[in-house]
Amino acid sequence: MKFLVDAQLPRRLVVLSRKAGFDAIHTLDLALGNRTPDRVINELSIKEQRVVITKDSDFVDSYVVKQQPWKLLLISTGNIRNTELIALFVANIDKIAEGFKVFNFIEINQMNVVFHS
Repeated sequence: MKFLVDAQLPRRLVVLSRKAGFDAIHTLDLALGNRTPDRVINELSIKEQRVVITKDSDFVDSYVVKQQPWKLLLISTGNIRNTELIALFVANIDKIAEGFKVFNFIEINQMNVVFHS
């Protein structure tokens, strides 16, 4: 599984994803960095079959209307500390990876991992 972590999320998610055995990049790793347009992120996601990890609801709209990005993990926790977000991600990374074998859109909040069909 390959991930592309969006600008508003900590780069540490990339480090933790790699430690868990996944290929991961952050928008900071792209040529335009955190200014990379959503359109470019979607194109890269499709080209490299990367799951976009984001808090940006614009990606949900794009996924529903255009089926872009390739796959989507929406972080819908609201504003929480990065340490809490990281703990939540680590606690659920295996469940999320398994879910992406069946689902293309997964949402994680402070209470649940939600699989959207």
